Amino acid sequence: MHILTRASVLALATLSVACMRDIEDTPDSTAAAAGATGVVTAPAAPVEAPMRVEVDIATRKLSVYRNGAIAGTYGVAVGTAEWPTRTGSWTISQVVWNPEWVPPTDESWAKDEKPKAPGARDNPLGQVQLVYDPPRTIHGTNQPASIGTAASHGSIRMRNEDAVVLAQAIMEAGGAQKDSAWVARVRRNRTTKEVVDLATPIPIVVK
Repeated sequence: MHILTRASVLALATLSVACMRDIEDTPDSTAAAAGATGVVTAPAAPVEAPMRVEVDIATRKLSVYRNGAIAGTYGVAVGTAEWPTRTGSWTISQVVWNPEWVPPTDESWAKDEKPKAPGARDNPLGQVQLVYDPPRTIHGTNQPASIGTAASHGSIRMRNEDAVVLAQAIMEAGGAQKDSAWVARVRRNRTTKEVVDLATPIPIVVK
């Protein structure tokens, strides 16, 4: 006959508690507990941006989507075979009204070009510029006949009137809306550059 001493009883009790904790902490026991309650947590669904922009280089079209549905399509000019428009995903973070044009220092085609002031007739950026992958941007143009062709050095050109409409929509969706009086003033004062940073950048895909 074996007689358990008080010390032996305490040791066995401590071992029993430790084993129960190990069992409770195993993944299987946790899953079983979740199954017993009948509660299953579904994975979070991806959040659709309120607005996104897609540019199709092959068709030379820019499409705007709102809440997953197409809201507008515009013709654009894209880069030439020598200076192609880059494909990828970015966000539009800034809208520049009456932009100045500064020749990119790392591009051979621009080495003899001179800067163009806001509102200048030979400014290739037109009335407004949407910044997503500097120096490549979406912008208006002083060559509207080029729309629908491969004519740029990599940026995406729009007709000025289309670029103005798109810029206002992007500012609204990006949390930086301006009223019609502000837009009218900026468009009258063509020699004054105005920069608008978006509180919520707008996704853009170029494919």
